[in-house]
Amino acid sequence: MGPKSTKAYNLIRARIASGEYAAGKKIPSERTLEEDKELDIRRTALRQVLARLVFEGVLEVHGRSSYRVPGGVSVETPEGLEPWIIHGERDLYDNRWVKLQLWDVEPPGMKRFEHHVVKLHHVAVTAVLDDQDRVLMMWRYRFVPQQWGWELPGGIVDEGEDPAATALREVEEETGWRPKSVDHVVTYQPMVGMVDSPHEIFVGHGAEQIGAPTDLEEAGHIEWVPLADIPGLMARGELMGSGTLVALLHILASRRK
Repeated sequence: MGPKSTKAYNLIRARIASGEYAAGKKIPSERTLEEDKELDIRRTALRQVLARLVFEGVLEVHGRSSYRVPGGVSVETPEGLEPWIIHGERDLYDNRWVKLQLWDVEPPGMKRFEHHVVKLHHVAVTAVLDDQDRVLMMWRYRFVPQQWGWELPGGIVDEGEDPAATALREVEEETGWRPKSVDHVVTYQPMVGMVDSPHEIFVGHGAEQIGAPTDLEEAGHIEWVPLADIPGLMARGELMGSGTLVALLHILASRRK
């Protein structure tokens, strides 16, 4: 894309990220966008920008020449339900990597009891895509399951650190590539029944190679893997870690809308 198209692309992405173009809602029409002085783009170039945003899953086609931001829902949030009461907690084991606690809890209408809770670190994981429809991945050995497999770069969010900064830092350290930008997709808990470990998922578009990986323990083999290979790698059991699966399934689902 040329400078004007790149500017319009970045502005539309920024409006979506800020909520100006809300999830589940249509964005302004092509005519309105073409008349937008801040975008400063003609219809043909605008359609190329919108097509790229659809390809990336940032927008979805909604009728003829109409586009919508994904993420709208129709189901309403249930009301009138009571949360569990937490009467107290105590540490059983604690070090820099893992904390094991025993919580005194009381579900609604039931007797209170003690429940084990494991606290792990806050984590950020990033899927970086290039213009050839490939994702940046690492082939690594994990000694706990004693298995080789493909993973996305990711790591621990330091105290007070912006998770987006963690996402950028970990990609650079583990792969030697620097993403041009990253967008937050979702925050989730991988084992919500007993383990507290918030996972932040990001998707980046475009990257430049700045050198060799600096985190040699994490790096393994680095490769740009075609997205078309992801279902087959999943079927072979070669995609390791919930963060990797969540990020890649999000991308594949976005492409099919």
